[in-house]
Amino acid sequence: MENTAEPDDSSLVTVFQQAEGGIEETEVLTVQRLLEANGIATVLVGDSPLPNLGEEIRVDANDAERARQLIAEALAVGSEGAEEAELDREAELGT
Repeated sequence: MENTAEPDDSSLVTVFQQAEGGIEETEVLTVQRLLEANGIATVLVGDSPLPNLGEEIRVDANDAERARQLIAEALAVGSEGAEEAELDREAELGT
């Protein structure tokens, strides 16, 4: 069963953080889509039009280890591999 419920704010942990001043918003959004495609509800913190503020992705503490593993695997295969894996997962789910 997939976790599609919104995480409880009191149990959120950061699993991915864009460096302050980072301008690569697509990286944050790609990670967020990867996690959500794998049934992990996310909260994007710092979503701001100001490019000098970093953004981070938080998930429920119960999903943190799995989320970090998915992110590490995606980084290991590179962005093209992560997008391909996300598309494969979505195709499996029929979305």
